[in-house]
Amino acid sequence: MVAYSIKDLESLSGVKAHTLRIWEKRYKIIEPSRTKTNIRFYKDDDLQKILNITLLNRKGYKISKIAEMPSDEIKQKVAKYTEVGSVFEDQLDSMMLAMFELDETKFNIILDHQISAIGFEEAMNIVVYPLLDKLSIMWLAGSVKGVHENFVNNLIRRKTLIETEKISRCDCDATFRCLIFLPENESHELSLLFLHYILLKNKAKVINLGMGVSLIDVLEGQSIFKADYVFTIFNDSFSDAPLQPYLNEMSKNLKSAEILISGYQAASQKLDLAENIHILNSIDHLKEFISSRKNKLNKSL
Repeated sequence: MVAYSIKDLESLSGVKAHTLRIWEKRYKIIEPSRTKTNIRFYKDDDLQKILNITLLNRKGYKISKIAEMPSDEIKQKVAKYTEVGSVFEDQLDSMMLAMFELDETKFNIILDHQISAIGFEEAMNIVVYPLLDKLSIMWLAGSVKGVHENFVNNLIRRKTLIETEKISRCDCDATFRCLIFLPENESHELSLLFLHYILLKNKAKVINLGMGVSLIDVLEGQSIFKADYVFTIFNDSFSDAPLQPYLNEMSKNLKSAEILISGYQAASQKLDLAENIHILNSIDHLKEFISSRKNKLNKSL
């Protein structure tokens, strides 16, 4: 059983702890459990109920009216909104509910609706990544099961591969060649796949070496492909070791390419960057970099 504090509920639902306490005292919407030492805590069912109530409240239902509804009626009303709603906060809650229920059909309907309405890239930015941020909070708090995390990651991975395949046959710019990879001990594959998508969308020619790639294999790949740009991400890797020596080796052995890095370790460690290494802090930063390099290349032709 997972135990949530009221601060956990606030982080995961977006409802202030003060408001949750009012709902609890005035309307008896949730009843906290207590440990043997009389510390209050909440269960999975409480979190799911709060997410349902929050969604209905955003749709205009008064809390006093929701409090009078049987649980089955709340679930039925939520079901009507989780498939066709357009406000991303509602979709976020709906996707979390689908995750808790391991409901693949509902999850895909919600995500496909967003992709159809605003495009894959924007759906990733305003729905998927906020969802993954919430999952990270839940994981750190020990309040999400491995099966839920795997469920979400697998569905988003499949969706990203499908969207990437749609544009992979489009014309690419052979003068903008990119090699991308994740180093050893790095597991954020979704970030790498989304990077692949963004680069292809910007008509780059891309080779994706995948996860857990040794520096020797990167150098071998570069000797064959001769990329203009080498992209990688440091989040989990080098958390217990300095990143600087690894970057020094990259810079020394990849002199013909510009090396582009991102991730928590790249941002948090104090680094002395060689001239051919650049830190990209966001997707927007990446797109600005691509645009500036292409403009510079076009002017030189």
